[in-house]
Amino acid sequence: MGTDYYKVLGVEKTASQDELKKAYKKMASDALKWHPDRNKDNEEAANKKFKQVSEAFEVLSDDNKRAVYDQYGEEGLKAGAGGAPGGSPFGAGMGGGGGGGFPGGFGGGFHASDPNDLFRCVIGDQLLLKKEHSADPHLFAFDSSIFGGMGGMGGMGGGGMDDSPFGMGGGQSFSFGGGAPRGSRRPGMGQQQPSGPPPPPQEITRPLALSLEEMYKGGTKRLKITRRRANGTEEERVLEIAYKAGWKKGTKIKFAGAGHEDSHGQGQTIVFVVEEKPHSRFKREDDDVVVSLNISLADALAGPAPGAPTDRTIEHLDGRNIKVQIPKGVIKPNQETHISGEGFPITKASSVKKVGDLVVRWNVIFPDRVTPTQADAIRKALS
Repeated sequence: MGTDYYKVLGVEKTASQDELKKAYKKMASDALKWHPDRNKDNEEAANKKFKQVSEAFEVLSDDNKRAVYDQYGEEGLKAGAGGAPGGSPFGAGMGGGGGGGFPGGFGGGFHASDPNDLFRCVIGDQLLLKKEHSADPHLFAFDSSIFGGMGGMGGMGGGGMDDSPFGMGGGQSFSFGGGAPRGSRRPGMGQQQPSGPPPPPQEITRPLALSLEEMYKGGTKRLKITRRRANGTEEERVLEIAYKAGWKKGTKIKFAGAGHEDSHGQGQTIVFVVEEKPHSRFKREDDDVVVSLNISLADALAGPAPGAPTDRTIEHLDGRNIKVQIPKGVIKPNQETHISGEGFPITKASSVKKVGDLVVRWNVIFPDRVTPTQADAIRKALS
């Protein structure tokens, strides 16, 4: 059967395309290890290993070549057994007498592509071939991000931003995890290099939870992020969000270019969407601050007893104490008292009203039971 391509890539014969792709992540690293430019002292052995890795991947990545190889082995594949159709695993025009791309056609027998051409086409755009990254001018600087979620090798593996923890809160830090947007693909196997301007960078949406106190007063949050650059390095940045008093749930804040960089060097846009944290005493209704105050049935019907306080004190969202007069007369359940100018600032420019109200809802507390004597007295009083 000749060379065992499955053994070369370290996979089972039943390996799926996904498994082959995962295996190739490791073998691409080995390809760097065995690249002749990195093995000047043992160039012959390095060349042999480099060609073997490249050839195994070229064959097993293509369903037609793989089918012939599985049935007839390496010799049958290279002799043209099985009448396999011409072509290449790397797209139209990439094999035989086609146009650009890899040499090494398949019609009439498989001939392995030049491993250097294969290496440049599959890996080339995902390596930092910059000599300044290494003291040795022959060494390639390895971009580990292509195997850690950057979607490299035409979309192999890795998570997008949606897969990672995203800590919130002032002074906290978070990391996007992954790299380029899920589903994005770099030019490589089975793809032509796109022409024209690159697509716009992806927008990533994350929540920004604010308390009612924060939304009432306004303030600033500082969030530390870690993002991956197109060259494989990581960078820490601090995003400062100045949120305004009166902002509502659903308000969006955008940071263009602050996220991970894609293969074109464009940073993803991070979009924070305001969410409202629940409060133990207050709730927001449009631009009003709403609070419930309990009042006994006796006080609701007859007013405070002689000498008892005729008002209640509320500690507002900003810490101020606001006095609220108990309404005169009979107070019905959920009756409201409005105190103007004590609600949320209204940010809508066209609004005549600039600030909402503090709304007190009176919660009348009924007794669990009354005695027969009390019931008679109530009937007489209310009849």
